[in-house]
Amino acid sequence: MVSAEVARNIVGIIGNVISFLLFASPIPTFVNIYKRKAVEEFKPDPYIATAMNCMLWILYGLPLVHPDSTLVVTINSIGLAMELIYLTIFFIYAQKKGRLKVIGWLCVEIAFLGVVASCTLLLRKTHAQRSAPVGILCVIFGVLMYASPLTIMRKVIKTKSVEYMPFYLSLTNFLNGVIWLTYALIRFDLYILIGNGLGTLSGAIQLILYACYCSSTPKYEDDEVVVKPSELQLSDNGGPARARPTV
Repeated sequence: MVSAEVARNIVGIIGNVISFLLFASPIPTFVNIYKRKAVEEFKPDPYIATAMNCMLWILYGLPLVHPDSTLVVTINSIGLAMELIYLTIFFIYAQKKGRLKVIGWLCVEIAFLGVVASCTLLLRKTHAQRSAPVGILCVIFGVLMYASPLTIMRKVIKTKSVEYMPFYLSLTNFLNGVIWLTYALIRFDLYILIGNGLGTLSGAIQLILYACYCSSTPKYEDDEVVVKPSELQLSDNGGPARARPTV
């Protein structure tokens, strides 16, 4: 019989794979930026926010804060590296204002993380005491990041079209939430549970909306020009929902 720890590791590895696919989903956007040598109207906000989210989860998973969370650290380290690559590409092709925004926010995030890490490690003595404030911050940032799917879900209901809510992305979001929710339940982890419980709910609602409005979505002919969802992921309010992995 498989022990709980082995089962948890297996689920965590599967979660790493699915989360990696989500982290990799913006690649077409940045390939287009590279080809065009310009960021046009795309914004770096989702990637700046995701970088902060990854940094907090890395801190949460450190042995000094929350032991036996190696798989949380690995996927968020990979995610952070990918977000920094995306932001570097954005920085190269952005105008001065966009570059200053990226540099400014990254400096703020690093300073904030430094304060959180210092206070956590120096003022808190036990693992439970250290994991609580960091876990709460992870949950708060995770909840804020689910605001984007809420925006696009409202748009789907209003337009009765799932044009900018790709099925496979919604399905991957749902599976990612389910896997990490399972991971949190095998050995109870409140903070991973809350974040991914919301992720599972968000993904499920997206799939239900897709089933309801798929048939009413306009179909385009091959010769019609349609902006692909991957090209809209950095736009302010018009892009598709992509709930980022919360662990």
